[in-house]
Amino acid sequence: MKKREPISHIMTKTVITVNENDNLRKVVETLKQNSIRHIPIIKGKEVVGIISRTDINRLTFGALFEGQEGADEAILDMLTISQVMTSRPKTVSSDTIIRDLAEIFVKEEFHALPVVDNGELKGIVTTTDVVKYFLEQYD
Repeated sequence: MKKREPISHIMTKTVITVNENDNLRKVVETLKQNSIRHIPIIKGKEVVGIISRTDINRLTFGALFEGQEGADEAILDMLTISQVMTSRPKTVSSDTIIRDLAEIFVKEEFHALPVVDNGELKGIVTTTDVVKYFLEQYD
């Protein structure tokens, strides 16, 4: 097993983001259209937050009750991204060792972290990326 592999080898480098001034409908559309579960929220080049599919599911009724789409739309219109996002999320640098990242995920119960170098978003890394990496070590 490669002991000191950096997360730059497993992170997603082309990151789909949403601007903090966008609305929650755009977040939902972006999550669905791109089949992703986490989306960094940016202001310029700075990561100011992150929203997960789980955050959105907590706000909406659609997954629980049939015929509640109107209620979901109203909730999405009432709230702003800033009210829903995790502000100032923990970030990691691209040279963070995968093993160290795995420890962060276990101890702090995150499922995704933005990868930031010199204040600029360079990628995103998820628990799925880490599990895939560890599984490859068994081949």
